[in-house]
Amino acid sequence: MRFVFRTLCLIAVTCVLGIYGWSQSTPGPASADAPNPASADTQKPASGDTQKTAHQDKKKVGPVKEMGKGGEDIGVGAAKGTGDLAKGTAGAVGHLAQGNVGSAGASFGKGVGGLGKNVAVGTGKGIGKIGKGIGGEFKKL
Repeated sequence: MRFVFRTLCLIAVTCVLGIYGWSQSTPGPASADAPNPASADTQKPASGDTQKTAHQDKKKVGPVKEMGKGGEDIGVGAAKGTGDLAKGTAGAVGHLAQGNVGSAGASFGKGVGGLGKNVAVGTGKGIGKIGKGIGGEFKKL
């Protein structure tokens, strides 16, 4: 009786985590339908302006915004990792229901591996951007 209760609790918790992971929304690209007023009435530049390099056109990102982007990368990595964990856990539950213990372990391991990969990549990118932002703040001093 205890084994059945524990198994049902494990399945219930797994389903809740799976639903939570799949319900995470990913940020979409900027709306393509919004009109850009600056590009509506653009004219060709004079012949002297054509010598600009790509570095001159690039806008600089402020240090605070850079640190904010770093926090965003960390959050995106954690969200993607949670989704991978949920998929792996759901697959493991399906394999357990069929009685395939080995396949269940493999599915769960794949989900945990995806979690580790996405969290590590997101954290690495995020900490790099945060460090770049902190360096930019020290440049101002």
